[in-house]
Amino acid sequence: MTLTSPRQGHHGVPRARRVALTAELLVRLDDPEEDRRAIEDEVIRLNLVVATQVARRYERRGVDAEDLRQVACLALVKAVRRYDGARSADFLGYVVPCIRGELRRWFRDNGWLVRPPRSVQELQATITRLTEELSQELGRSPRPSDLAERLGVPAARVEEAIAAHGGWNGDSLDDDSQAPERRLAESLVHHDTGFARAEARAVVAPPVRRLDAREQHILEMRYVHDLTQDEIGTSIGVTQAQVSRLMTGIHRQLRTELAGGTDEAAGGLSPAV
Repeated sequence: MTLTSPRQGHHGVPRARRVALTAELLVRLDDPEEDRRAIEDEVIRLNLVVATQVARRYERRGVDAEDLRQVACLALVKAVRRYDGARSADFLGYVVPCIRGELRRWFRDNGWLVRPPRSVQELQATITRLTEELSQELGRSPRPSDLAERLGVPAARVEEAIAAHGGWNGDSLDDDSQAPERRLAESLVHHDTGFARAEARAVVAPPVRRLDAREQHILEMRYVHDLTQDEIGTSIGVTQAQVSRLMTGIHRQLRTELAGGTDEAAGGLSPAV
């Protein structure tokens, strides 16, 4: 027997050509003079790209991409073996939901990051089985409303079960695939300089309280109100040069009192003209 489609280079076959070749092969499945298994194998080879495409949608969930591809390809094989053209004329409308269902079952069996209630897990399993059945009947992927009607449950419960499929695995905090120069854990850290300033204020508060009222006023104008030395001089009636000498003396006094391990906090008081 000579098959119509080529055995090599299927990944380079345009989609329209692949669909046409698949349809031609499927017509021959029930021909008693044909080798059904050989035709099925050719349909599988021709549509491996479909399995790969479906598997890609489930990547980046903490699972190796090659494992996903193998699960999807195995699901394709099973779907082709079970395919009944008399029940569904839409091959992809049947096969794609089968592959998705197999991937979801695989995720379910390989653990959860956040485990949903038992009732949701059981409903998911039922939905997975029913999706394959309805796909054959409807010739398309069933909607949540289709599933809810067949199961006799509210559509909201079906949507909840479907949405829970996203809780399989989380991204590693050491993952650097999106930004190689920065890991995810580092992107979650927010360095707030306000904490350092608050700590510095707590350290210098006692020696500042020991300054006289004028010196405290100068520090307040400089570091609380962010005035320049010229503005401070105008406020207290002295020149900028005098303000500079006054602040130098204040800093020297504070550093002397903070000596012994707290110079870092005192360093935050260095004037910026």
